[in-house]
Amino acid sequence: MHILFLTDNFPPEVNAPASRTFEHCREWVEAGHRVTVITCAPNFPAGKLFEGYRNRVFGRETTAGIEVVRVWSYIAANEGFLRRSLDYMSFMVSAIPAGLVVGRPDVVIATSPQFFAACAGYFVSRLHRVPFIFELRDLWPESIRAVGAIKRPSLLSALEKLELFLYRKATMIVAVTHSFKRKLAARGIDPAKLHVVTNGADLRLFRQAPKDEELAQKLGLRGKFVAGYIGTHGLAHALETLLETARLLREEGREDIHLLFLGDGAAKASLCRRARDMGLSNVTFLDPVPRAQVARYWSLLDASVIHLRRNELFTTVIPSKLFESMAMGVPVLLGVRGEAAELVEREEAGLVFEPENAVHLRDRLVELAADDVLASTLGGNGTRAAVKYDRRRLASHMLRLVEGCVSGETAVREVPAGP
Repeated sequence: MHILFLTDNFPPEVNAPASRTFEHCREWVEAGHRVTVITCAPNFPAGKLFEGYRNRVFGRETTAGIEVVRVWSYIAANEGFLRRSLDYMSFMVSAIPAGLVVGRPDVVIATSPQFFAACAGYFVSRLHRVPFIFELRDLWPESIRAVGAIKRPSLLSALEKLELFLYRKATMIVAVTHSFKRKLAARGIDPAKLHVVTNGADLRLFRQAPKDEELAQKLGLRGKFVAGYIGTHGLAHALETLLETARLLREEGREDIHLLFLGDGAAKASLCRRARDMGLSNVTFLDPVPRAQVARYWSLLDASVIHLRRNELFTTVIPSKLFESMAMGVPVLLGVRGEAAELVEREEAGLVFEPENAVHLRDRLVELAADDVLASTLGGNGTRAAVKYDRRRLASHMLRLVEGCVSGETAVREVPAGP
C-alpha cells in the first residue's frame, strides 16, 4: 500500500506533529508499506531554515525509509496570525501539485492543527480518486478563538465553514482525543467515520534513566529539585503562571526548587524578559535540542510541569509531552482540566493543579519535593502506564484503520488505551 501523508511539520523539527508523523510513518514502512510525506523545509518555530536546508520548490530525501518531498512555503515565525496564515496557505498551494507527481497513492492522510494542509490533502485525494483521512490534532479554528488570535467573527465563521466541509468530505477522521470525537459527533459528523488514536511516546527513545549528572553539573542543577517544562512556549500555554510560581518560591526561600524551560515558541522572548525583570535566579531557559537528545534533559527532572490556559477548549486536549514524561518515569504536575486530568488521575502518574493558579502549583511542587516516596510512586505508575501509549502500538492501530479505510471496511476496533 502506498500512503501519502501531508504535514507542514516533520523532523528535524521536534514539535508534537512532527514527532507523531515521523514515528507513525516509520512504523508503517517497517510493516512493509510505501510511505511518502509531503512537507516543507524545516523552520518551526523560529521561522528560520534549519542548517543544511533550502526553501526550494521541490526536493526529495529519504529518512528511515520514508520518501520525503519538501516543497516551497512562505516561511514565518510561529507568531502573528497574518504571516502564519500565509505560511499555511503557501504550503497548501505547493503541496497540491507535489501530490500529483509522487506516484498514485492508495490513500491520502493530512494532519492538523491548522487545516490548510488538510485542504491540500482533500484536493489531492480527489484528483487521485482515493480515500482521504483527516488526522485531527487540534480543534482549529476554535483554538485560535481561545487564545484571542482572531477577533473578527466573520473570519472565524468562514474558517468554521471550511472546517465542517473538510470533516464532512473526509472518508475517515482520526482524532487524538476522545473529547474531539465526541465534539465532532455532537456537531453532526457521522460517528461511524470517527476514530481515536491518542498521542504516545517512542519507548525506544524515552524510558526511565538515571539523572545525567554531567549535564546537571553543566547547568548548575546538582542538588536542586528540578521541575521542568519541555515543549513549545506558545500563547496557549500561559507559562507566566510558572514564572509567578518561581517568584513565590524565591520569596519563601525555596530556591532549592528550580524551574527549567526547554524549547521555543511565540511567547519565549517575552517570558525570558519577564523572568529577568523579576530577578528569577531559580529559572533557567534553554534553547531546543535535537529530539535524540531530549531524553537527557527529561532525566534531569524531578517533576514535569504541563500547563495550558484555563479555557473550556483545553479540557478536550492531552498534551503529547504527558506521555514522554510518563515514559521517563517523571511524576507529572498537570495544570490542564478535562481528559488530560482524567488520564493522570486514572493512571496515578502525577498531581493535578488548577490552571493559571501559581499558588496551587507552588503547593504541589513543595508537596512533591518533600515526599520522595510519593514522587517515586507516581513516577513508577507513569512508567508502567506508558506501555499502553507506546507509539509502535498506536501506529499499528492507526495502520489497521488506514487499511480498513482503503478496503472499505468501517468497523475497526478502537485502541483500548484511554476512556
